[in-house]
Amino acid sequence: MTAIASTDLPNFMTTLTAAVKNKKSDRPSASAVVLALLQAEKAAKQQRIAYPLESLLGTWQLYFTAPRKAHFQNGKALGKGLYVPQKIAPAQISFFNQDQLSINNQIQLGFLLFKLIGSAKYLGKKNLLAFDFTQMQISLFGRIIYNGKFRTKSHSINFAEQPIAKLPFFAFFLVTEDFIAARGRGGGIAIWVKNQ
Repeated sequence: MTAIASTDLPNFMTTLTAAVKNKKSDRPSASAVVLALLQAEKAAKQQRIAYPLESLLGTWQLYFTAPRKAHFQNGKALGKGLYVPQKIAPAQISFFNQDQLSINNQIQLGFLLFKLIGSAKYLGKKNLLAFDFTQMQISLFGRIIYNGKFRTKSHSINFAEQPIAKLPFFAFFLVTEDFIAARGRGGGIAIWVKNQ
């Protein structure tokens, strides 16, 4: 990806970059980040930007989320967001493509780690990554105390045959080397920052 001079960046990109790179005291407000995310989503739809799967691979730390459906109404951004407390409850998502595309989603609370693992498929033209969790792992003090199947309603049909409309998914609308942003099937939007 080519570097863009900060003066050439759209306003939403400047805000989102500041949100993930600035210190806590210098970060944009949560409402400014929600607005920037909505503007980025709108721009991606208008420009029909397609991101290659390779740009999503790796591990990403959940950084900011607007869990309720954030949207524009009469030109105004509606929806509340929040910076995810990194020290209290770090959450991350990983995408791997070895024999097949897979997803890991985890959250840590103190010494307790909860992880879901499953299969994924990516529709590049729409930037949609659909997934289905099949395994759950719980670790305490770094030791796995539970590792078993995770069943959802969709398990009655083979994952590869499942239509996207019946699966949970992320619709990615901004992908950079440092962070990614997407809207989930439930309507929430989020930013994840690349783990170093």
